[in-house]
Amino acid sequence: MNISAAKNFVLKNARPLDLAVYRYFFENASNRAVVDELLKFQNTDGGFGNALEPDFFNPDSSPIATNDAITTLYRVNALDRDSDIVKGTVRYLESHDSFDEDKKRWLFAIDSNKNYPHAVWWEKKGDGISSFNPSISLASFLICYGNRTSLYEKIVKEGFDYLEKTENVSGDDLNCFLLAYELLKTNRIGNIVDLKRFKDLLCKAIDNTVCKDTQKYGVEYVPTPSSVFAGTYQELIAPEIKPLIAAEKEILYKLQTEDGGFDITWKWYTPYPEFEQARAWWRPRITIEKLLFNEVQTDENA
Repeated sequence: MNISAAKNFVLKNARPLDLAVYRYFFENASNRAVVDELLKFQNTDGGFGNALEPDFFNPDSSPIATNDAITTLYRVNALDRDSDIVKGTVRYLESHDSFDEDKKRWLFAIDSNKNYPHAVWWEKKGDGISSFNPSISLASFLICYGNRTSLYEKIVKEGFDYLEKTENVSGDDLNCFLLAYELLKTNRIGNIVDLKRFKDLLCKAIDNTVCKDTQKYGVEYVPTPSSVFAGTYQELIAPEIKPLIAAEKEILYKLQTEDGGFDITWKWYTPYPEFEQARAWWRPRITIEKLLFNEVQTDENA
């Protein structure tokens, strides 16, 4: 991997938010700039929208975009319960906008997505719920930073039970479970579920979910080691996953494009020409992910 070329690509092409994230990780910049840029995507109701998730341009607040914001705040160590951005996020989530009161889940896709450029998977199908994505991480966030209630504890317990019983966790679901675990662990909340058992289940889920066929990396939309271990969750690197980490690192140079960046592996399957704009926004995010992943240390490459 040509690290210098990748960094230059990010500096030239990243949105201000992603540039602030890059500078936090690689230039020792403050996380304040990340928060300031993230605030530009936050609506007056406290939720996030406005194409924060580049695959749907909906300006309205949504659980998915809000989960994306929480993930960013966690990654740059900016989850301050007294900050306006966290208080606003709590207010939005506790309002139960886009929350199914019967099934006790936040929606994965909301109705208004259809009114704006979007990828096909953001069109609401049925009840708009997709397993525990993003309910498990949003409930954990509220337990840690909002008003801890039996409802949110119940969601976490149900998610934990689901993880106990299932062998097939999608890559996107997995990242929500990972964030949930980290939030609970960081805030020392160990009396809802067994955090040690949670960690063991996540290691197993990572091993089951990450694609073993390295020829698909960077070519097909499959969960890869870099989609999990990009500056986060490194305590969950189990021995079984280390060979895949090494294998992906070895092929990064093949996946890197001539301009120094990395590309996405999906299309929208909708007619919106804005796909190319979304792709342009995604590519620096993906490139930052690869740069962070390249720094992951295991016994094999320490």
